[in-house]
Amino acid sequence: MLVKILMAYAVTALAFAVLDAVWLRNAVPMLYRPALGELMTDKFRMGPAIAFYLLFTAALTYFAVLPGLLSANATASTMFAGVPLSILHGMLIGLVCYATYDLTNQATLKVWPVQVTLIDLAWGTVASGFAAGFATFVVSRLSPGLG
Repeated sequence: MLVKILMAYAVTALAFAVLDAVWLRNAVPMLYRPALGELMTDKFRMGPAIAFYLLFTAALTYFAVLPGLLSANATASTMFAGVPLSILHGMLIGLVCYATYDLTNQATLKVWPVQVTLIDLAWGTVASGFAAGFATFVVSRLSPGLG
């Protein structure tokens, strides 16, 4: 069971990291830097980013991927069993986590554009749902059953 949980964590982390890296490579110069300007640091800080990815991946794995895998294990009716549940849970986690960050910034900072909040909420929701669904699909194919 522990091996499957670690596999789920690793696949979730990889899927989300790849998605977010592509997103940030494009969104920083086109969205965030123009909208946030001086609020942004000139030098990326790796420590807080690693902490976020470790914690966020743990949340996605525990609250989205594992329920999907358990559901797939219980039903096993199709090759996509459990994936829709993981996508839904992942989307909800992404929405809540990204809303916590963006809405807090919007409430407390002098400059935090609504456009950034809305785009971030959409991105966090979609990317989280995809990463959770992808991880559920891959892990359930590589290692059927959670027992």
